[in-house]
Amino acid sequence: MRIYLSSGHRYPAWRYGVAAHVVHDRLARGLAELGHEVRYHVEDFGDEKLPVDIIPVSGLKGDEQIIHTNRFTAAVSPQAQLPWVRSVHSDLLDQGLAREQARPNFIYVSKTIARLHASNRFVWNGIDPADFIYSETKDDYFLFVVAGDLHKARTLKGIDVAFWIANETGIKLVVAGGSTNSWENTEFVKMCEENNAQFIGPIHGEVKAERFTAAKALLFPTQFNEAFGLPVAEALMSGTPVIASNRGAMPEVLEPRGGFVCTGESDYLNAVANLGQIKSADCRQLALSRFHYLDMAQNYVREYEREIENWSNRADVALSA
Repeated sequence: MRIYLSSGHRYPAWRYGVAAHVVHDRLARGLAELGHEVRYHVEDFGDEKLPVDIIPVSGLKGDEQIIHTNRFTAAVSPQAQLPWVRSVHSDLLDQGLAREQARPNFIYVSKTIARLHASNRFVWNGIDPADFIYSETKDDYFLFVVAGDLHKARTLKGIDVAFWIANETGIKLVVAGGSTNSWENTEFVKMCEENNAQFIGPIHGEVKAERFTAAKALLFPTQFNEAFGLPVAEALMSGTPVIASNRGAMPEVLEPRGGFVCTGESDYLNAVANLGQIKSADCRQLALSRFHYLDMAQNYVREYEREIENWSNRADVALSA
């Protein structure tokens, strides 16, 4: 299949983009490894070498069989007369749009978010097992990860809940991520020190893998309508259990064999007390069976085929009208 895949970030996304961009880089590689012709359009490739069989492009050639675009906002549709789809990585309400603006071409990153937009089209995000280290040996600290500013950490991602869990249980909390703004990160350091936590800033590559696999658990007490929660999949791939809230797609993404979905303070404390019941091997197997990037790519291919068929049917109806 000839696939035009576009995303509005600088390559590679793990260095320059956000989580959704990282997913699209993995998708491009997965589609190519499955034998499809991937024409990849991003803002800037720089001097980074692309994986084998991914073709860098700056626009459409016109003979593509499917357009998968995430270059523009969800309010904008491609102008080309070709079948197209778009990945939706968050509730449209959180993007400043009405859910009624959802299009049938949209593919959501969880069943939970799809249903909110009256759709049954979804593909879970995928990760590469090779990016993470699996270990059953854990250190005595919790990990909390946020990409963004203090406002996001507090109002959306639940860092204050993470502080509370750590202080109530006497287990050290390590906070990773933060902002690209040095002032924001200085404030992160201050906030963490005030709450007996350690701020380590952005983590990538081997450092990220080591931090995820060594953690006693990932704390993910998200406070908004979480569409997927990529750190949850990353922790599970590392053999690290997850303690999450019940917001958004958490009950869908996190099975009991991988951790705990909590509704209140007592649930969080019970989760910590029962962490020993969660086996690292089960966490790893859960991630491998649900969140492998090649499975993600194959599931998108099915959606591409579905959209191509829908497009053909619409064209037939238009011709017969």
